[in-house]
Amino acid sequence: MTLVTPYRSRGQRLARTGLIGFVALVFAFLVLPTLAIIPLSLNPSSFLVFPDDGVSLRWYRVLFASPDWMRALRNSLAVAVATTLIATPLGTLAAIGLARMRSRAKPVIAGLFAAPLVVPVVVVAIAFYFLFAPLGLVNGFAGLVIAHTVLATPFVVIVVHASLQGFDFGLLRAASSLGARPSTVLLRVLAPLIGPGIAAGAVFAFMTSFDETVVALFIAGPEQRTIPLQMFEGVREQISPAITAAATLLVIASSLLLGTAELLRRRAERLNRPPS
Repeated sequence: MTLVTPYRSRGQRLARTGLIGFVALVFAFLVLPTLAIIPLSLNPSSFLVFPDDGVSLRWYRVLFASPDWMRALRNSLAVAVATTLIATPLGTLAAIGLARMRSRAKPVIAGLFAAPLVVPVVVVAIAFYFLFAPLGLVNGFAGLVIAHTVLATPFVVIVVHASLQGFDFGLLRAASSLGARPSTVLLRVLAPLIGPGIAAGAVFAFMTSFDETVVALFIAGPEQRTIPLQMFEGVREQISPAITAAATLLVIASSLLLGTAELLRRRAERLNRPPS
C-alpha cells in the first residue's frame, strides 16, 4: 500500500495540473479576443491599428462628445431600466409559483418559461415584428420594452428559482397563521430572504436588455437606436475607433454586473442554506 500511494498521488497531481492548464487555455481562448479591444480603444490613430502607435483617450472623448452615441446611451439605459422594472417582479412571482408547484406539468411549464432562451433569437425577432406591426408597436419604445421583457424574464425566473432551492416555505405558513396578509408575507418575509436572488435576477435582466441587438434591429426605429445598434451601424457604414471605446466600456460594465450578480447569488444561497 505504501508503494502505490505515492504514485497515485503523483498521478492525481499531474491530472489536476493538466486540467488546470486546459481550463486556462480555454479561458484564454474565450477572453483574450475580447480583451484585445481595450488596447485598440487607446489607439490615437484614425484607423484600427494593432499594435498601437501610442496611448491616447482621443476616442473616448469623441464617444462622449458625440450626440448620436449619447442618445443611444440614453435610449439603452431607458429601455433597460424599464425592462428591469417589469421583468423582475414578473419573473420573481413566476419563480415563486414554480417553486411551490407540485404538479406533474411543472417540467413542461418550466420549459415554457425557458423557451425564449432556446428559440433562435432571429426567429423571436421576426415573430415580434409580425406581431407588433399590426398593433403599431414597431419603431417605438413600448414595443422594444415589451420584447426585451419577454427575453429578460426567463433569466429572472431561473436565478430566483435557484435562490429558492432549500427555502423553508414553512416560514410563510407560520406568518400566515399569525394573521399576516399574503402581501405582507410576500414583502416582509419572503422578499427579504430571497432579496439577493431577486437583485441578481434584476442585474441579468438589465444586462439582457442593454446588450440585446437582433430584436432591436427589427423593432426599434431611428429614434430608438440603442448602443448595440449604434455599434452595428458604425461597423456597417464606417469603422471608427470610437466603436472600440464603446465596446471597452461595455466589457467593463458587463464584467462588473456579472461580478455583482455572482456575489448576490452566493449571498442568497447562504441565506437560504439550512442550518447544520
